[in-house]
Amino acid sequence: MASAAGRRGRLRELLAQHDLDGLLVTDLANIRYLSGFSGSNAALFVSAIDSDDDVIATDARYTIQVSAEAPDLPVILDRASIGALVASLASHGITRLLVEDSMSMQAHDLIRATMRELRSTAGMVEGLRIVKDAHELASLERACMITAAAMVALFDEMQVGWTEIQAARRLEQLFGELGADDRAFETIVGSGEHSAIPHHQPTTRQFTEGDLVVVDAGARCDGYHADMTRTVIVGRGPADWQAEIHECVKEGQAAALDASVVGAELTTIDTAARGFIADAGFGEFFGHGLGHGVGLEIHEAPWVGPRGVGRLISSTPFTLEPGIYLPGRGGVRIEDTVVVEPGGVRVLTAAHRGLRVVG
Repeated sequence: MASAAGRRGRLRELLAQHDLDGLLVTDLANIRYLSGFSGSNAALFVSAIDSDDDVIATDARYTIQVSAEAPDLPVILDRASIGALVASLASHGITRLLVEDSMSMQAHDLIRATMRELRSTAGMVEGLRIVKDAHELASLERACMITAAAMVALFDEMQVGWTEIQAARRLEQLFGELGADDRAFETIVGSGEHSAIPHHQPTTRQFTEGDLVVVDAGARCDGYHADMTRTVIVGRGPADWQAEIHECVKEGQAAALDASVVGAELTTIDTAARGFIADAGFGEFFGHGLGHGVGLEIHEAPWVGPRGVGRLISSTPFTLEPGIYLPGRGGVRIEDTVVVEPGGVRVLTAAHRGLRVVG
């Protein structure tokens, strides 16, 4: 996989700044990014000096898969992938490593005796993953198009009397029918008073006339995760308070979209939406961050919120998801996956944002 080799090359440039032999990668998303391998058990060594020393370890269940997905890397097959890889490195005189700070203490203790020097690093590979290449964006765009189409189709079918679980499972079925590999995360469906719970887990509660229903879901394609939320109302037009908070959230998101340009500070984007909602009198009912990066993980850098650090870089996909949640009454969230480009921001989950009546 040529793009994976190129990514390892960019990582090697960063590793050259450290007086160590290389980086031991144990985070599975980072391993997939750097090698193409998508199995559930793996460890990867990326040399700071020589690409010929790069090597991946997994177990025999993945013999065929690793050869297909990471054909340019030598492979060590052992169920204890980290230990086997480290032992092989030590046998070749490679004993001074950077390790990811996400590595478990158990794994760290396992290799400590073998290595002459270990140093922890945070965010090195994750920083490379923020900006997506054309192949990554194509996979993400496909996941987003499927997500938007499936959600519109779900709303065409939804009826009074459906349960939250029924809606969630039907949406995930639609993802598959439209060509997704899987869902990106556990689908959120919250109706009535449950719509005021930002990450509500679907229940057997039935939709009743006048319910707000928040649906937050995403499809996954080639490992890349879409994320989208829409809020609809069941059976009849909205009450005044429902229309008010929906319009407020929609306009708050529009303000954030306008602020999302290359070079914009992440806190500035958050303030655009959060300030609008606060000025409307609902600031205390919007308690979560405005958005996050998406890619090989559903939540990854950059983080768009009051404590966000940095500026938007071109070809960075992320979400914008303001909400208002009124405890015991109901809530609204509108979320889109977008990508910032030199000409502005492009919405990848393009679909109607108005308050649609369903059923």
